[in-house]
Amino acid sequence: MAPDPTIAQVTMTLAALTATGATPRPSGETLEVQTKRIITGINAQLNNRSLATQGEWKLVWLALSEANANMAYIAQSTNGSNEFAVAARGTDADLTDILEDLDVGTVVPFPESGSPKPVAVSKGAMDAFKRVVGARSIVSPSPNLTLVEALAAALGSASSSPQPTVYVTGHSLGGCIATMLAPYLQAKTWPKQSRFAVITYAAPTAGVQSFVDYFDSVPWVVDERQNNAYDLVPHAWADLLVTRDWYPGPGPQATDEVRLLIGAIDERTKGNVYVQPGTLVPMNTGYTKLAKNLVNKTTQDFLGQIAFQHANSTYLDLLDAPPVPPGPVVTYVTPTFGAPGTTVTIHGTGFSADSMVDFGHFACITRNVDPSGMSITAKVPNGSGVVHVRVTNTLGTSPAVAMGQFAYGGPAPVVVSAVGPTSGKVGTPVTISGSGFAKGATVHFKEAASSSVTFVSTGQLIATAPDLLDVHQTVNITVTVGKATSPTSPADEFTYTGR
Repeated sequence: MAPDPTIAQVTMTLAALTATGATPRPSGETLEVQTKRIITGINAQLNNRSLATQGEWKLVWLALSEANANMAYIAQSTNGSNEFAVAARGTDADLTDILEDLDVGTVVPFPESGSPKPVAVSKGAMDAFKRVVGARSIVSPSPNLTLVEALAAALGSASSSPQPTVYVTGHSLGGCIATMLAPYLQAKTWPKQSRFAVITYAAPTAGVQSFVDYFDSVPWVVDERQNNAYDLVPHAWADLLVTRDWYPGPGPQATDEVRLLIGAIDERTKGNVYVQPGTLVPMNTGYTKLAKNLVNKTTQDFLGQIAFQHANSTYLDLLDAPPVPPGPVVTYVTPTFGAPGTTVTIHGTGFSADSMVDFGHFACITRNVDPSGMSITAKVPNGSGVVHVRVTNTLGTSPAVAMGQFAYGGPAPVVVSAVGPTSGKVGTPVTISGSGFAKGATVHFKEAASSSVTFVSTGQLIATAPDLLDVHQTVNITVTVGKATSPTSPADEFTYTGR
């Protein structure tokens, strides 16, 4: 029999579920439609006995704030433990947006904390907090209630024994919001002498020393700040500059561009001194968990490694918790160009019978999902230009990927998806795989053009690595066909090992 999950495994799983359906469908959907989709997805995952939550939790309330800026939900245990969870989701954004999203140049009072003394937090964190506590649910369960109203109703109908425990949790910006929700909720009067615990993951800092002094004085049942030691986000905003010296071997080391970026982002604090609250529980201190394909000294690899270290899936793995089922993923489409009405096959994983397809911002009306869940045939809707093909279901929307593009009218998008070998000396023949290649294509290794390019097919070229001034560096390989040049990514990197 498998051991009972730890509370960290359970709360991180509940925090990870806030990412369900985080973005609206690319072709657009109302807040109500998106909310219903998220609820369906979270319910399905809470009923999944293979997760750390073991099918022993139920959703009792959920609300999206206006413009999908934030989301929070309440779940209740069904195993007799009389436990509740308040899970918050921050703004859905990439990592750069996360660090730039909060207004940390201004601190404002936080009277809602319950502190008898003045407490200050960043204006951005305060704005996010207000959006969460002000949001009302618009569909069942518990429609037209705020978080406080819904939690009071849930606790009021709970058993008195054992004493109800409310875990306030969140990952990333959701964790930042959770550190504010926790004292706000704990300071209120609740039925059944309910007690509160707070466990956050990868949370950036909400407030200054006054906030931390009060937070740390509260008698929490549990108080943990669980952070991957090599996740950049929790270092914002207390000590962000330490991340400029990352990563230890095998890397990636920060480039000058990365160091400048981190320095510029840190300046957004405008001298405000932020402090992390709670008891730190570090993970991955030996840097044993890393994306081994993202270790070159390039800006792309550094940012990619940051994303990996920050991911929900990485935190679940570090806690030895079962992974949350991923949403749909598009790997490539065929053909990659054509006219409206063209039949296209979308290849990937995680496709379900209810999957919807969008070509850019246009919805696909006719589609057929293969029972394997690995392909969809669809008729191209009206549109123009080069667009990303994306799939949406109750778990979320597939990320935009280079090999998942479709060009109305052609030519095919020029994309490099892999190179091999990935390292070698000047003169090494390199096989370049991708799409949209044509005879006469030019290939560049960084800024240097290859003098020998062999066209094999529209999906493959062979080019000889040209000489560079610095033959001990990692460079991007790009392909140009006509006026179109492939975008760069970690997949096209080649490391010179000398002459």
